[in-house]
Amino acid sequence: MSYIKVRFRNAIKTLMGNKKFFAGLTMLVLISFVGYSAYIFQIPFPKFGSVPPFRKPSRQFLLGTDGLGRDLFAVLLYSIQTSLYIGFTAGIIGTAIGILVGFVGGYKGGLTDHVLRSITDIFLVIPLWPLLILISASVRSLSIPVMASLLAAFSWQGSARAIRSQVMSLKEREFVNIARLSGLGTFEILFKEILPNMIPYVASGFVMSVTGAILTEAALEIIGLGPPGATSIGLMLYWSQQFAATVKGWWWWLVPPIIVLILIFIALFLILLGLDEISNPRLRKA
Repeated sequence: MSYIKVRFRNAIKTLMGNKKFFAGLTMLVLISFVGYSAYIFQIPFPKFGSVPPFRKPSRQFLLGTDGLGRDLFAVLLYSIQTSLYIGFTAGIIGTAIGILVGFVGGYKGGLTDHVLRSITDIFLVIPLWPLLILISASVRSLSIPVMASLLAAFSWQGSARAIRSQVMSLKEREFVNIARLSGLGTFEILFKEILPNMIPYVASGFVMSVTGAILTEAALEIIGLGPPGATSIGLMLYWSQQFAATVKGWWWWLVPPIIVLILIFIALFLILLGLDEISNPRLRKA
């Protein structure tokens, strides 16, 4: 157990020592803090008709109000929460599935690997966008957890393939052979010996899953296929499109959610660059 703690501390020290990873993580934490500050400052959830509609930005309404009678600043804060929740929930579930499929297939090999690889390939060739539109339009009670689970179901394939290839390489190393000879079981070898050496790869797959989930959720919301009654960045863009905010010059409807979305992607991109520098021997040497 002490060995695992040392490895974990060294991994955290290496991550925090990378400037790009640290900058991206700091940005993401600040964005999350802004979103969840609605609870800190006790800003009520924006309900329809709670404030006068079509107001311009002022001291009372920092980002104005929309055509549904909601304070856009409050809508933005709760939208950040929803988008991050969907992205990270989908990322966690998708990465967990990828780890399970990649570890079992890569370590076991043979028929097990063939079956899991075939399932992964089937999911890879499925046309994702039309299928998501069809499912989202068909599900009557589409809630935020359901949408996160739906996105997670199609975000694990890349992680599974990358993890599988790394596991197939690592299982032939000397330290794994020594672990087998010492009597460790398959589960212990996978999660005590192999997994600590794959943290950067797993983290990279997680970041990619989160990015893809947030982008896909925003795209589905823009075309009106998101959870009804929820607030998200994609839904803000949807309502700005419905009320023709761009044509009418109502920038306060459109610019803030776009800026937040760009900042989230920049933060995740910096985290991904930092993880790549840590896990790539050539970049680490440079």
